[in-house]
Amino acid sequence: MKTTAVRLHGAMDLRLDEFELPALGEKEILVHFITDSLCASTYKAVKLGTDHKRVPPDVAENPVMVGHEMCGVITEVGAAVDPKWEVGQKIIIQTALKLESGYDPGYSYPYIGGASTYAIVPELVLERNCLIPYDGEGYFKASMVEPLACCYRGFLGCYHTDYTTYTRTDGTKKNGKLAILGGSGPMGLGCVELAYGFAGMSQVVVTGRNQTRLDSAAAKCPPSYAREKGCELIYLCTAGLKDPVAKLLEISEGGFDDVFVMAPSAELFQMAEQICREDGCINFFAGPPQHDLQGALNLYRIHYDGIHVLGTGGSIPQDMRDVLKLIEGNAIRPAALISHILGLNAYVDTMMAMATPSGAKKLCYTGLDIPLIALDELDEWGKKDPLYAELAGIVKKNGGLWCVEAEEYLLANAPKI
Repeated sequence: MKTTAVRLHGAMDLRLDEFELPALGEKEILVHFITDSLCASTYKAVKLGTDHKRVPPDVAENPVMVGHEMCGVITEVGAAVDPKWEVGQKIIIQTALKLESGYDPGYSYPYIGGASTYAIVPELVLERNCLIPYDGEGYFKASMVEPLACCYRGFLGCYHTDYTTYTRTDGTKKNGKLAILGGSGPMGLGCVELAYGFAGMSQVVVTGRNQTRLDSAAAKCPPSYAREKGCELIYLCTAGLKDPVAKLLEISEGGFDDVFVMAPSAELFQMAEQICREDGCINFFAGPPQHDLQGALNLYRIHYDGIHVLGTGGSIPQDMRDVLKLIEGNAIRPAALISHILGLNAYVDTMMAMATPSGAKKLCYTGLDIPLIALDELDEWGKKDPLYAELAGIVKKNGGLWCVEAEEYLLANAPKI
């Protein structure tokens, strides 16, 4: 079976390759991937190469497939695979396998990665129950499950303590106030959706330094929609503010119960502590690329105010199943994370451009040959190509969000790779 896949050959050496997959083993599954969403975590691996903990030392000789936010269809099942897996089933993969080696699909293996037309799901994914069936509409929603599950784990990872009894309660504070610092990107939007769709926060404040990105975030997750869910949602540009800490304390009327730090910044980390109220929980959600990032913390507040710090990364299979249920129940909108679409041919350039953050989630249709296109620019593209004019109308009808109708039209009419 021939596949076309994006592979990492070394630091900053990402290529679109065509090659033969090996014969399918009796405990393996062949999958035809339809969608894969690009992730900044992949860019970190591309930038670091073998200095990244998940990238094998022999990647130059044995390049690895990238992509870990995938959804596809089973096309062949090995003879010894559990009969619950059948040809035609749609699947997603929990790629955080929690192996001692630290290796994961999308970073470490030659034949499994979402940025591909076909890939082989190995036995180790099956034996760890990390292959998950998807019964929902379309494919794009399922590609958002992995990033949303990471956000979901962030909410579950927080905790609070009743110091009258020293009783600890896991999770963000119910009906509490949440600050999402540096939150105008896709993971920030995922946290916004979960804040009012799952966690029941009464107030959410999203900060950033780029007003254009904040405006784009507000268009996808508008304060009016949050209000319908019983949540006050505020977007705050801190660029130019003389004292952003004072402003945040004013907005929150004394501080936040939970603070997510969405960019690997020592400055944001210090701000997080300063805007916490008593028993405030800080989740340093962002993964720093460097191993020696230092940050300041007021130790007095740790002892006397109960401020506490943790960091969550990745998720477990149950998190993904929980997120699927939230999506199926319309509690959260995965489409709110998507700002661009592209084909596999545009994957390498799009990934390399992630050195400068822009937009939100960039959704790749792995079997298509289309450029990177922002959803809010479909009208302009439509002036040159009727395909995009039709898509522009569908997306506009859906409030500017990607949808199953748009996906089905794209898959049926766009040029194939």
